[in-house]
Amino acid sequence: MRIFTLLLLIAASLTSLSAYAEDGYDLWLRYQTLPKSYAKEVNRTIKSLVPGDVSNPTRALAIEELQTGFSKMLGKPLPTKSNASKASLMLLTSKALAQTSNDVDTARLTELGDEGYLITQAKINKKPVTLIAANSEQGLLYGAFELLQQMQLQTSLKELNRSSSPKIQRRVLDHWDNLDGSVERGYAGSSIWDWWELPGVTNPRYKDYARANAALGINGTVLNNVNSKAISLDHRYIEKTAALADVFRPYGIKVYLSARFNAPMELDGFENADPQNPKVRQWWKDKAKEIYQIIPNFGGFLVKANSEGQPGPGDYGRSHAEGANMLAEALEPYGGIVMWRAFVYSEHDAEDRGKQAYNEFKPLDGKFKDNVLLQVKNGAIDFQPREPYHPLFGAMPNTPLMMEFQITKEYLGFATHIAYLAPLYQEVLEADTFVKGKGSTVAKVIDGSLDSHKLTGIAGVANIGHHRNWSGSIFNQANWYAYGRLAWDPYTDSQAIGRDWLALTFTNEEKFVEPALGIMMRSREAVVDYMTPLGLAHLMATGHHYGPGPWVSDLPRPEWNPAYYHKADKNGIGFDRTKTGSNALSQYPKEVAQSFADPKNMDEKFLLWFHHLPWDFKLQSGKTLWRGLIEHYDHGVEEAKAMQQTWQSLKPYVDQERFTDTAQRLQIQVDEAQWWRDACLAYFSEVSGKAIPKDITPPKHDLQYYIKLSYPYAPGN
Repeated sequence: MRIFTLLLLIAASLTSLSAYAEDGYDLWLRYQTLPKSYAKEVNRTIKSLVPGDVSNPTRALAIEELQTGFSKMLGKPLPTKSNASKASLMLLTSKALAQTSNDVDTARLTELGDEGYLITQAKINKKPVTLIAANSEQGLLYGAFELLQQMQLQTSLKELNRSSSPKIQRRVLDHWDNLDGSVERGYAGSSIWDWWELPGVTNPRYKDYARANAALGINGTVLNNVNSKAISLDHRYIEKTAALADVFRPYGIKVYLSARFNAPMELDGFENADPQNPKVRQWWKDKAKEIYQIIPNFGGFLVKANSEGQPGPGDYGRSHAEGANMLAEALEPYGGIVMWRAFVYSEHDAEDRGKQAYNEFKPLDGKFKDNVLLQVKNGAIDFQPREPYHPLFGAMPNTPLMMEFQITKEYLGFATHIAYLAPLYQEVLEADTFVKGKGSTVAKVIDGSLDSHKLTGIAGVANIGHHRNWSGSIFNQANWYAYGRLAWDPYTDSQAIGRDWLALTFTNEEKFVEPALGIMMRSREAVVDYMTPLGLAHLMATGHHYGPGPWVSDLPRPEWNPAYYHKADKNGIGFDRTKTGSNALSQYPKEVAQSFADPKNMDEKFLLWFHHLPWDFKLQSGKTLWRGLIEHYDHGVEEAKAMQQTWQSLKPYVDQERFTDTAQRLQIQVDEAQWWRDACLAYFSEVSGKAIPKDITPPKHDLQYYIKLSYPYAPGN
């Protein structure tokens, strides 16, 4: 008996330990035990579950998720019943709802489309129930996740009356994963796709990946790097892709592949890949047929062409539209789409890299087939800590444009700095193009409402790897979460998203959430200040993009050099994009161009993006540009220290494992913010001839010390 009691105590101890040991694997699906007072309300409101016909695999997943959530949050699964009874939880499609006696506003449901859902208190066959209703099984799954999230946030179920539908059709994660397991710009370990073991072995993690994405409404995933290999389209790899597609399909997630434009040459020995060559066109048609025979719901192709050495239609004197349309023609019979990236720049046009995409694509407006989305980065350079919105948004009314954000932090400290990116995304989405008057925001361009486009899309370059916590750090998960929320609804407030993520990931305790939210909301601005203040850009070291390298000016292509972007010398600093410089400002509508034209009155966060100014130029504060630049760098360092101090005060609310991991990363961030500040000021002081003011702490080392630092094995390079 004593042995039995001891075993029980050990088991209880292990259970207790597991409840407190957190490694981040569960993401926003932790389903922690609910407080007793709220649990009582849930138990009074929902006493049973009416699952309906679970022969549908998507509904079966919804029921599985609900039972998992209720079991974890309330300690037991819901009893199931075949018909409505008082305090049941019911899942009904609109078709099934029409066959019941109910008091539901069906017109409200009709407006929600194929993926939307309604959660409300209703009477079904005269019985008061909690209802999840939708026009499809997919909508019911999204509704199930939403109900569980609202329970985690401790929303009163009696007052829950929520409907939602996605404002963007294709909500995609782009994985820059290579077939050898490496991940370009990946900072969370190697790829989660084990191409060697597929299709025979499907890791259970693939299902957890699908769950996490479906909980956010993400409905597509590009499995391989945009710098693609032709072998991705080989029959063996199509079968491997099909194994992943089978796992993802019940969650409503389509798979896509990055397609190498000259695949007919590399796979089958064609002499060329000219999109006007009938044999090449037929090859792509045959390849599409082959793929859809194996993967019936295949999403389509993502293509990077004629950029950074990738092959493309320009190799044969053809336009991007001709190349995209060839692939679109092959996919069209099956409902597939082409996502054609507008990220192009050439060493033959050294005037201003930021102008090239506009110059190449603007003349092609209206020349793409209906199943082509032009995928445009949020800014014209390359995922910088801050950029003005890309001038193509609003400039191509006859072509649906797809936003491309970067979730992985290639230029924002990798996985070692906290940088909550939802404010960056929101800043771009809220930017006003004025093309149809005030309020013509970028969000309205990509959701199709501005120009009445039916096909719409948004992509996020994933930050996911094989690391146990998925993203390399706990706070990096917030960027995946925020992207998913904004992909569903690009008008959602970044602060509200951050608050929800904290509650789902850590605790609902207000004494934790508010200070932690303060860290998140100030973090990206802190990074901008200690890396690229006042509109500077691309000061990162060469290749790996980690750490400062404003002195780099000897690379073979001018636009690869940080010095190309800041143009600092004894006379001043900044990139002149006005009429006296590259005139990139003319690519924006006149209202936008006017807002940036006068350096004395513009928003100074873009000052040096558009203007080359003398070091003694007076800022709106009355301080000189040199003094202001120094103070921004200092402020960035102080913000990093303040975030670190705030986190230390939150220790009582966080499990030891995640607290320590975050604390360690914040220490790295403080150290590297100081490194960025010191290295940049040492360089700008030398190149300008300006001394560091006596009341300012000088850099710890001389400039040569920082120049000699190297990081040959930085991840993701």
